[in-house]
Amino acid sequence: MTEPLWAWIVVIGGLLLVLAVDLWIVDRGEAREFSMRQAGAWVSFYVALAVIFGVILWVTSGPVKAGEFFAGYITEYSLSVDNLFVFFIIMSRFAVPRAYQHKVLLVGILLALVMRGIFIALGAAALERFGWLFYVFGAFLIYTAVNIIRQHVKGEAEEVNENLLLRWVRRTLPTTEGYVGSKISVKIDGKRMVTPMLIVMIAIGSTDLLFALDSIPAIFGLTTDPFIVFTANAFALMGLRQLYFLLGGLLQKLVYISYGLAFILGFIGVKLVMEALHSSGVSWAPHIPIWVSLTIIGSTMVITTVASLIKARLDTRKSVEPASEQV
Repeated sequence: MTEPLWAWIVVIGGLLLVLAVDLWIVDRGEAREFSMRQAGAWVSFYVALAVIFGVILWVTSGPVKAGEFFAGYITEYSLSVDNLFVFFIIMSRFAVPRAYQHKVLLVGILLALVMRGIFIALGAAALERFGWLFYVFGAFLIYTAVNIIRQHVKGEAEEVNENLLLRWVRRTLPTTEGYVGSKISVKIDGKRMVTPMLIVMIAIGSTDLLFALDSIPAIFGLTTDPFIVFTANAFALMGLRQLYFLLGGLLQKLVYISYGLAFILGFIGVKLVMEALHSSGVSWAPHIPIWVSLTIIGSTMVITTVASLIKARLDTRKSVEPASEQV
């Protein structure tokens, strides 16, 4: 079932309205830090908004479409949390003042929305015309899953390597020594110069492009409905900057999240290949219903999150015990 044009207009218009209210409330006045209470309230609001949308979808389009949305939303939200690890590294590397970090995140999220919208349109058209791309997407996701585990086992820290665009900007544009508020450019002695804020935004934007390459094949492995793909991505990205401040130091404690994401991406990759074989008439290839996908994805994230928090608590206890014994 293809959603009518008015449904797209209502959803996109509603999301833009909510985002505008968010920006007006949070960004008015002088730059300031997010409080934990403020961040928690916004994150809860956006999650509740996604749940309400899923329920409406259940009533209007049935449980299958709703299940596809929730499975896609959880997957994209999980990948978005993984994005926050890299955002945290970028913020630390460029020493972005905490009061201005939410502006950088805002630009990053808006860029991610635009990029994913473009990839969704291209992906939907390509999959409709070239069915063999399901095998390519499936293989790519399996490769990504294996690569995540390999890096984690080797203990390779996530790094932000300067890409060609970032190096060109650094080499070409005169840059100030430090930040000048939240400005991206400033005139000094009659000469226009960019600030490190622009460099950070370019780093965030180029990183968003790489994450879109992972997230779009993953969601297309759960549904080929462009409306579901777009809304799952949009709701997952909304409130992401507040989630960044809410998690704070907790990001470093979610040590098993990478394994959970790798398992989810691997599962979706296998599902894509199996679905493609099933559609081609291969008798032994099973059709995996959406409720199975939703159960596996949801339980994986719960298990890895709980396991990460338990390990963090045990590590804290071990570090405290020797100190108490010395006393």
